[in-house]
Amino acid sequence: MPSTRKKTNKAGQVFYEISVSRGRGKSRLTRRWYPPEGWSRKAIERELAAVAAEFERQSDAGEIIARAEQREREAEAEREAAKILTLRQYGERVFMPSKAVTMSENSRSNYQGYLDKRIYPALGDLKLPEVTPAQLTALLLDVQAEGKAHSTVIKVYTILHSFFKMAYLGDMIDRNPMDKVERPKPRKDEVKADGPQSYTPSEVQKIIAGLEQEPLKWQALVHLLIDTGIRRGECCALQWKNIDFEIGAVSIVGNLCYTPTKGVYLDTPKNSHIRTVYTGAHTLALLRQLRVEQSRKAISAYVFTKETSPEPMHPQSPTRYLKKFSGRYGVPDLHPHKLRHTFASIAITNGADVASVSEALGHSDKAVTLRMYTHADQESISQAAQIVREAIKKAGQG
Repeated sequence: MPSTRKKTNKAGQVFYEISVSRGRGKSRLTRRWYPPEGWSRKAIERELAAVAAEFERQSDAGEIIARAEQREREAEAEREAAKILTLRQYGERVFMPSKAVTMSENSRSNYQGYLDKRIYPALGDLKLPEVTPAQLTALLLDVQAEGKAHSTVIKVYTILHSFFKMAYLGDMIDRNPMDKVERPKPRKDEVKADGPQSYTPSEVQKIIAGLEQEPLKWQALVHLLIDTGIRRGECCALQWKNIDFEIGAVSIVGNLCYTPTKGVYLDTPKNSHIRTVYTGAHTLALLRQLRVEQSRKAISAYVFTKETSPEPMHPQSPTRYLKKFSGRYGVPDLHPHKLRHTFASIAITNGADVASVSEALGHSDKAVTLRMYTHADQESISQAAQIVREAIKKAGQG
């Protein structure tokens, strides 16, 4: 049975405190009821009895909990809500610190740039569980609508995929919204690059012919890129002590990188792949000449230096130089990475095994070499067709 007590609050208002028992060892549940002014005593007693009976029923049905429990539940809900991070908070506190452990500084800078410029402005203030597939799709469509290259859209997609996968596996969200986001396709009006990704041997000869008119430093650098397929940053990080002139061995132990936040810095080769590549007699001769020429100006540990100092060449300088070279000699789309494609394409086309080419290029997986560098030219396609015809003809003669 509920009990009732008539009380007066600090403001002088009369109220009735109704309490019911919840059983031994548990605190009683209480509530206040304020009778309307002007009611008679009988009317108050009648209404109070009805209110008390309903309060007891609700208590027995578990519809009412003690105030202390209610406050604790509310406090716990607030604490749990505080644990739910926004997309930006998760990125800054968890995602990027975790990624930075295994990323190069250059990759970390690229990721951070996409987050700051593309992802945070659109979704950064949303709580992680609130982000929907529709919002993520809209973000990708917005980037695409800006006319950005398809590779940029795919980069945003890749970062988002990695971001929410980490959040899901870390139990920060109950579902991964990226599971319902389709990989973006190129716009219909986006011109697809159908041009070759590498040069044919005859085109390489044209490049070599043009180099004869260029400064010695650039002759040696471009010949080394053609001969070995190394990255531009690896070339710029090369030191004289890394070259064995007796056997033509070049040890790739560093990679010169640049980011806007960190500037130029020396890192390990990509994938931490320290390796040895080999160059030919002509390139070695050019390097010997360069060492003599360099010694007349300033002693430097680096092979390729700035024009006026012994510091290593900026890692973006080869790209800028080859762009100008391309215009002078009519070589289309010449840049260091295309020379890497060329090295792999010519090597594989002429019988080099993929494992050896992959090692020379510093790839972590042969599949990367096959996926990125087996770009056959028309001569190779024709040769492959001829091989098939001859095999069929030979089988018919047997």
